Amino acid sequence: MATRAARGYGQYSGTARALERVGDRWALLIVRDLLIGPRRYGDLKASLPRIPTNILSDRLKELQEAGVLRRVPTVRGGYELTALGHALEPAVMALERWGWSVLGEPGEGDGVGADALAMSLRAAFRADAAAALPPTEYVLHVGDVSVSAIVVAGTLDIVAVGPGALPSPRRRSAFEPVASAVLELEVTPSELRDLMSAGSEGSDAATARFTGDDELLGRFTSTFRIDPIEPTAGRDGLAAAS
Repeated sequence: MATRAARGYGQYSGTARALERVGDRWALLIVRDLLIGPRRYGDLKASLPRIPTNILSDRLKELQEAGVLRRVPTVRGGYELTALGHALEPAVMALERWGWSVLGEPGEGDGVGADALAMSLRAAFRADAAAALPPTEYVLHVGDVSVSAIVVAGTLDIVAVGPGALPSPRRRSAFEPVASAVLELEVTPSELRDLMSAGSEGSDAATARFTGDDELLGRFTSTFRIDPIEPTAGRDGLAAAS
């Protein structure tokens, strides 16, 4: 099936050009997942269960034609981001943080995938705070998804673990021997939202189930945090400017 021609906005603008390339529905979620690592077509479909197969094929072809991604020569059916695609990471991370301010409660059928969870942790990661803390491994179980996040000296390394996890390259040997402290968290999506946006005092955070001590839980909430955007800030700024 041939992809449709790009719809132009009729504006000579960087924002307009960017949206012409990656502004279609599902496009940035595909980019988000590929920021975690190369993925096969089936991996992307499993991570985005509601995307129709014909739309996924179209988006992959459009993003490839735009120079955002390419086929992985050594992996049948695999895709990876180009340098142009990887340059979208700051924008995707900013959207992830902004989205936490309007996240609300999970809708019916809303799930959390391993790649989405990894991106949330990367967006919430505070390297400066982590640098002052001992090396720690955080194992999160959110629904059917589990990831391991090792933090050493302000550096974050995340891999999916457990049944159904995609094969990942071996971790750098420098991480594993030194991250002897382990916090294991079993949380719902709402509890994770409260832990990372309101700290351990969040309304749902108190019910989170964890293996470890309170000090390790404190490390987690110091290391992974997304501050909400105050909804009145824009109005106050306009008032001040006027």
